[in-house]
Amino acid sequence: MNQKSATVPRRRSLVDSCLRIPAVAVTLFAAAAVAHADAPGVGLTAQFEREFLTSIIDHHFSALRMTELAAGTDPTRDPTLSNSAEGTSGTPGFQPTQAKAQMDEIKSMARRENRMQREEIMTAQRFLREWYGTNHEPALTPQGRRQIRLLEEARPGADFDHLWMEVLSRHHYLAITAATDCLVASDLKHAALQRYCSGIQHAQIEGINDMREMLCKTKNICDYQPLRGLKGRHTGSNGEAAADGD
Repeated sequence: MNQKSATVPRRRSLVDSCLRIPAVAVTLFAAAAVAHADAPGVGLTAQFEREFLTSIIDHHFSALRMTELAAGTDPTRDPTLSNSAEGTSGTPGFQPTQAKAQMDEIKSMARRENRMQREEIMTAQRFLREWYGTNHEPALTPQGRRQIRLLEEARPGADFDHLWMEVLSRHHYLAITAATDCLVASDLKHAALQRYCSGIQHAQIEGINDMREMLCKTKNICDYQPLRGLKGRHTGSNGEAAADGD
């Protein structure tokens, strides 16, 4: 074998080694990034995340009761896709409930919101466990209790439909403000939490505007705003807003 032919394999081996080095570096960098993302927040971001995740769990928990009051509860699930009378799963701590809503659109919205809130509660609980080693069981907030009481005392049918859209819109708005804080105050490495908060923000805005549109079409209330009180306000509801408190 001449010297020229002997150097070819060595050159190829050297090239292969050089190509493998960046690949190994990328793999190590990716592994480090994943480990970094699984670490808890630091300083103020850690404190914020613990408080936010705990509060959003409690906030969503009250929505479970609000939505089951609209759609009712079912002890067994119905596999039929087009069953407009199907209820939600029951909320822990509450008795089975008959549907109080009259409009099928509201029952459908209530079922969808109920499922989404359940999933978001479980996701927030997972973040707390993985990043901070803590567990948090949902509990009703004082404002959530007051909003639920309004809906429990409302007459079934059209009156309930009207009140439910306003109360749930206000409830959504509070989640939007919390999610906005999350987007600018959570730890930079927690991209999963950023996506979680962005998802809440967008979904709740869409939900509010769906209900504002329904209020306009069905109740001729076209200037509703969910900005204050227990159920927001519109023209003619100033006294109600003041009674609700901020």
